[in-house]
Amino acid sequence: MSQAVRVVWDDALVSYDFGPGHPLAPVRVELTMALARDLGVLDGAEMTGCVPATEDEIALVHNRDYIEAVKNVSKDGRPDLRYGLGTEDNPAFRGVHEASALVTGASLAAARAVWTGEAEHAVNVAGGLHHAMPGAASGFCVYNDPAVAIAWLLSQGATRIAYVDVDVHHGDGVQAAFYDDPRVLTISLHESPRTLFPGTGFPQETGADGTAVNVALPAGCGDTGWLRAFHAVVPPLLHAFAPQILVTQQGCDSHALDPLAHLMLSLDGQRTAYAALHRLAHETAGGRWIAMGGGGYELVQVVPRAWTHLMAEALGRPVEPSTATPATWRTYVRERTGEIPPLTMTDGRHPQWRDISEGYDPADAVDRAVIATRKAVFPFHGLDPMP
Repeated sequence: MSQAVRVVWDDALVSYDFGPGHPLAPVRVELTMALARDLGVLDGAEMTGCVPATEDEIALVHNRDYIEAVKNVSKDGRPDLRYGLGTEDNPAFRGVHEASALVTGASLAAARAVWTGEAEHAVNVAGGLHHAMPGAASGFCVYNDPAVAIAWLLSQGATRIAYVDVDVHHGDGVQAAFYDDPRVLTISLHESPRTLFPGTGFPQETGADGTAVNVALPAGCGDTGWLRAFHAVVPPLLHAFAPQILVTQQGCDSHALDPLAHLMLSLDGQRTAYAALHRLAHETAGGRWIAMGGGGYELVQVVPRAWTHLMAEALGRPVEPSTATPATWRTYVRERTGEIPPLTMTDGRHPQWRDISEGYDPADAVDRAVIATRKAVFPFHGLDPMP
């Protein structure tokens, strides 16, 4: 088992709700926590609540005029399109400031626990809202909780933080917040911006001293290619950068069933990635790991199982993939959503990949993406870009 692990949760986190029909439905985290409890994953875990982030904490990343605009929208639910509040992606709603500040506060609670040594790992599955910009809402994200948590760590004296984002969408907001800050290494593995929002995340976006890293994967990429790309880029860079803390965003919208994107990962491939990130936290960051949720829009079949695996991995008690989902949880899912729940914790896949050190194929789109990224950033870190 890992040393002390914090799972940050408050039932009020489901108040981050853009309304009926919006893809980012809070039921996804509600079902996640219910599955983790019913499966016994949270037995013995250090569960802790959270308080909303203060305006000063939010202002570590966001402009004051933007925060004021969010607060004004929060009072009456009237849109303010100057700041991206009231769009189809980011509908205005009463209480949006309070809900967004609470999500940010949960990620700050996770960061504080790890920074102070109260916990080795900390998880906030409600967090990971990585698209919000300093002065605007974007991509379902109002306040950028990963960026605020990283900025807070820097304010406390951290000098080397690595952020790895495995969401299917480019982690553009976090990259933008630290693009010129060599203290923060941001690595994003995502579907190519040529085929998916937000249209950024090309390998040539390298930031300060090669500390912005982007792996733009082709639509249709599945477990084998994705894991090959991950292992060709992430471990060498983390070992070279030697962060004090590893912060990760585990958006699970890379799954084949996700309705908003075009990668083809299985739940088993995603679970394999979580295990790799856990190992890398111990190998490169002294075990200090802050993990967050993120995107994921297959609300019943994917998100609850993926992030239950994430919490189990962080707790050092991985769930056997063939484990049946609890009958109590399946009943709850049917009553809560009317949908048929998954019966087991696996998609029945057994992900395997070939390491790029064994050679690469220039005709393969995944290998071309990997080499483009390695050529763009590896020399900054004293690494050979070629396998």
